[in-house]
Amino acid sequence: MTILIHDADRHVIETPDIWQDYVDPAEIKGFEYSLTYDTQHKAEQRSLRLGQSARVVLPPTLKLGEYPLLNCWNEDIQIESAKVFHKSIDKRKSAAAPHTMLQDMDETHIHSASLFPNVASYIVNHQSISHQASIAYARGYNTWLYEYCSHNPARLKGVGLISRHDPSSMISQLEAIEKMGWTSITMRPEIIAGHHLGSSVYNEFWQACEEKGISIAFHGGSNLQAPTAGTERYTSRFALHACSHFHEMQLAFLSLLDAGVLERHPKLKLGFFEAGASWLLSWLWRLDNICYTEFPGLIKNRIKMQPSEYFKRQCWVTIEMDEPCLAQVIETIGHDRLLFGTDFPHPDHLHFDYTNLETQNADIKSAELVDILQHNPKQFFGY
Repeated sequence: MTILIHDADRHVIETPDIWQDYVDPAEIKGFEYSLTYDTQHKAEQRSLRLGQSARVVLPPTLKLGEYPLLNCWNEDIQIESAKVFHKSIDKRKSAAAPHTMLQDMDETHIHSASLFPNVASYIVNHQSISHQASIAYARGYNTWLYEYCSHNPARLKGVGLISRHDPSSMISQLEAIEKMGWTSITMRPEIIAGHHLGSSVYNEFWQACEEKGISIAFHGGSNLQAPTAGTERYTSRFALHACSHFHEMQLAFLSLLDAGVLERHPKLKLGFFEAGASWLLSWLWRLDNICYTEFPGLIKNRIKMQPSEYFKRQCWVTIEMDEPCLAQVIETIGHDRLLFGTDFPHPDHLHFDYTNLETQNADIKSAELVDILQHNPKQFFGY
């Protein structure tokens, strides 16, 4: 059986020259993207202070003007990331250009892919930059990505990046993305510029997405300079990485549900990415059986059916192919709501083997797997 696998969550790598070539310097003044490189001399000095294990040249330090790009990217994680950086360097290089991206897709039997940002998501959503700079970076990234995907638009599918820093600009950003021929966008799930996803400032934007048939993929990550779940408690990479993905997906769905966005916009298509799907089981059960039934009079105008029914109607979620409880997830929301993404070329997923997906999870039937890998992405992304 030949399955034309669509990778629903694949990342490009943006090289530093992109921001010079595609962004107006006047619009990002004071928030210029820069890299500071480590040296062997600094590594030797570091080893005198911390021991021989610290005698490694660190990856470049990224900044926007005077502001560090990453949150809690401390010396300890920089040292450890340097030790494993070489494991993913070839994959990262291949993701920087379309022809090498396609070569890697061929080698791993990926027919097509929806392409998400890497560093651009951290730039555009940085809490310290101006709304003008955020929008300019998003526009520059989208222009570059359009040219990238033009190399083979049948296989490379762009997912537009939206800046939330100025909500009044979001519809015009959406229209620019629509003109590129794209049918999906990506947004962070966190509170950005003081607004969570259920804030009324986005009401017209959700309506525009619904009317235009543009799907929204919520995609988070660790170490964003914003109030990601866990940052109010933890500073370690382990704890931040444990919290950032699936906790933010839970909160994103809740924000939209509680604000009545799902009730008002039944045709709005929403996706929850890179957090697995198992979190849905306990979350939807609690929302259905504890919260929905407690004070129905308080929510009767904005949540008119069980939360799980909203999810089954208009939401999708990406799965980890070997995560537990997928049979129960399928029983709860249906296999037609599942998507598969490799997260290529990020190192936390490179140890997974995706060459024989048909045999990796006994919870998924063969016909269901075909839908997850080939047909469901078409329904969500609308390509």
